[in-house]
Amino acid sequence: LYTSCIAEAAYFIASNGEAAIIDPLRETQPYLDLLEKEGVKLKYIFETHFHADFVSGHVDLAKKTGATIVYGPMAEAGYDLYSAKDNEEFVIGNLTMQVLHTPGHTMESSTFLLKDENGKDHAIFTGDTLFLGDVGRPDLAIKSDLTMEDLAGHLFDSLRNRIMPLADDVIVYPGHGAGSSCGKSLSKETVGTLGEQKETNYALRSDMTKEEFVKEVTEGILPPPQYFPKNAMMNKMGYENIDEVMERGVKALDVEAFKAEVANGAIILDTRKPAEFVKSFIPKSLFIGIDGQFAMWVGALITDIKQKIVFIAPEGRESEVVKRLARVGYDNAVGYLDGGVEAWKSAGEEIDTIQSITPEQFEQEYANDIHVVDVRKNGEFDNQHVEAASHLPLDYIHDHLDDLDKDSKHFVHCAGGYRSVIAISILQPYGYKNLVNVEGGFGKIKNLESVKLTSVACENS
Repeated sequence: LYTSCIAEAAYFIASNGEAAIIDPLRETQPYLDLLEKEGVKLKYIFETHFHADFVSGHVDLAKKTGATIVYGPMAEAGYDLYSAKDNEEFVIGNLTMQVLHTPGHTMESSTFLLKDENGKDHAIFTGDTLFLGDVGRPDLAIKSDLTMEDLAGHLFDSLRNRIMPLADDVIVYPGHGAGSSCGKSLSKETVGTLGEQKETNYALRSDMTKEEFVKEVTEGILPPPQYFPKNAMMNKMGYENIDEVMERGVKALDVEAFKAEVANGAIILDTRKPAEFVKSFIPKSLFIGIDGQFAMWVGALITDIKQKIVFIAPEGRESEVVKRLARVGYDNAVGYLDGGVEAWKSAGEEIDTIQSITPEQFEQEYANDIHVVDVRKNGEFDNQHVEAASHLPLDYIHDHLDDLDKDSKHFVHCAGGYRSVIAISILQPYGYKNLVNVEGGFGKIKNLESVKLTSVACENS
């Protein structure tokens, strides 16, 4: 059950009237509907580890179904769970699930080995221990005395001793795919075989020493998004019921009620399309479009996870906004503006805009020695960028709010036009009054004949 916006995979297994779910998302209703459709009873909720990048639905789902929450060894939490022993087996209908303790990403991290009706090893659900093309980052353990290098050493042993000895035809079902911040270079594929990974995954090289593994796995790891430890703690200690979160958040507010919530400390989150936002938005709104990697950017950029939020949503998608906020632990949405920005305008309230230009207009401006700001990730920028561009990665923009000259004109771009609008919506309230969004981003800019491009490798040489 793959959810692209947070690059997360949950899994549903059913056999002979019984079912198990692995690493469920926060919202429970889709799983309840699936159980009803298949006519099976949920027996186990398997959690591969205390997730850092999203809030799992295990607590609410267990309350609603009576299923047992199962973690691997060393797991302790603020709710009832079963901490399994290494190699312990659980029966699901005619199937068997074996727990393989695979510490390294975190110390309680475990891989679940599914055996078919004949007892043959069929598939492994690896969580963040093994991805397709990568392995989990070893710097996310909750309040651990172990260093990143210590955890990487554990991960090396787990992979060599517990996973690599399995047969090549065992199917690998990872916890995440490309786009997740839980690894460095995850594949876009969401399922593969262990044999394929032994041949292609750098971390499974048979001739690799532990020292080489530790160096490669830890090299170039950027600081995790600020919400990661907060989500991990929610998964460990428990959280508010999702139904209450939804009821509070999906509430229509008229203009005066909306303004009252803002006056009471709520921030305004605008989730429309970038092209709609730049044309008219409520001053000091934060733009994060629902059609992008919404939850990830909310978690990275709204630093207070308990922040009250009022929002603007595309019509009919108000529930979706609240649900996707809750997936990363932002449970304090308190309503949306009924009628959206048009209602705000009709009430005579002030509207702001962002200047946005086409790639062709950018090319004309480029001839005038302009200042370009690139807000893409480090790897994207390092690979290729506009010559003399300043790099202000969106991930860490709050650490660099005063790095640019606030009186100068800046042409801001990302890869396609989504992140640049987010960046401008963050910078404008801090005194930047002359920011120009480049539509289509670097994807269009790189094809312009007169624009000079370079890379970090070229600059260093």
